[in-house]
Amino acid sequence: MILKQFPLGFPWKTQDPFLFCVHHLDAYPKGNKDFGPDSSYLKNRNIGQDFDPQLPWRMYHGEKVPGFPAHPHRGFETVTIATKGFIDHSDSLGAAGRFGNGDVQWMTAGKGVQHCEMFPLLNQNEDNPLELFQIWLNLPKKDKLANPYFKMLWNSDIPVLALADKQGKKYTIKLVAGSVEKHQAPTPPPNSWANNQHNDVAIWLIKTEAGTTITLPPASTQVNRSLYFYEGNEIKADGMLIKVKTGLELDASTSFEFENGNVPASFLLLQGKPIAEPVAQHGPFVMNSQQEIMQAFAEYQQTQFGGWPWSSYEHVHKEAKNGFALYPDGKKEERPTTDPSLINL
Repeated sequence: MILKQFPLGFPWKTQDPFLFCVHHLDAYPKGNKDFGPDSSYLKNRNIGQDFDPQLPWRMYHGEKVPGFPAHPHRGFETVTIATKGFIDHSDSLGAAGRFGNGDVQWMTAGKGVQHCEMFPLLNQNEDNPLELFQIWLNLPKKDKLANPYFKMLWNSDIPVLALADKQGKKYTIKLVAGSVEKHQAPTPPPNSWANNQHNDVAIWLIKTEAGTTITLPPASTQVNRSLYFYEGNEIKADGMLIKVKTGLELDASTSFEFENGNVPASFLLLQGKPIAEPVAQHGPFVMNSQQEIMQAFAEYQQTQFGGWPWSSYEHVHKEAKNGFALYPDGKKEERPTTDPSLINL
């Protein structure tokens, strides 16, 4: 049952335990030798604050390469799903990575970390489309000062379930977090609210062909559930016709059935048991009180959360040819190049 409808703005509205969700979709042009757009594209741009939604692509806070130069976080987690294009990560712990084309980075900011997220335009002979979701998942008070941690969920390791309705029309569910029947997403970081299965946290990407009837199963416990209809035309649910670019807050205690319209469609589902604690937020810091926010700013001014070990605040891994992850302990992983296997249900 639909409890509430809302338009998809920038960012998207979320429910506890989630704090923030944004969908970036940018039709970047060919790149130059520095992995940014040619300077001719940057004329009349508000560099440093380039967020104009009327344009086909944005620089965000980047000056030469699109993205988000070094900035701090404390008290929550970022889940970054890169469905198209690549993201270069660098942080104050010395960790780094390049991920994209279906990969997910899950970072526990905990007691404090700086990181930058840049969008290198790797192709110099063709366009560089980018699509990503960034989701902020809150941490409970007991874990807000946990040690920072980041984990790569490579595309090849994330389950994709292939399903069909009674008429044989097909849809898929990509399990970034949570489970469907006996199929489980990769394990989240150890201090994550999602790491405890009793919290029933789910992050699913749902894609469907035209005319499919989809049934979402009920949750196993009392949770908040949001469904974001971000690509397609329209759906029918609860006797209503719902247009694309609409978010739905759902009653997760029962199953929810909806019928897609006459074109393929895409959805993001977020759900989880609410943390139900006070939330004090100021920019990149999320704590339980204003006093803790002031303490976070003071500690950041004193320590810079470990400083910045990279040559630039919008660092790009120019030497990297393929995706990789470099962890604070020096361990390095190369990005697998295989696609995930569909799991037929």
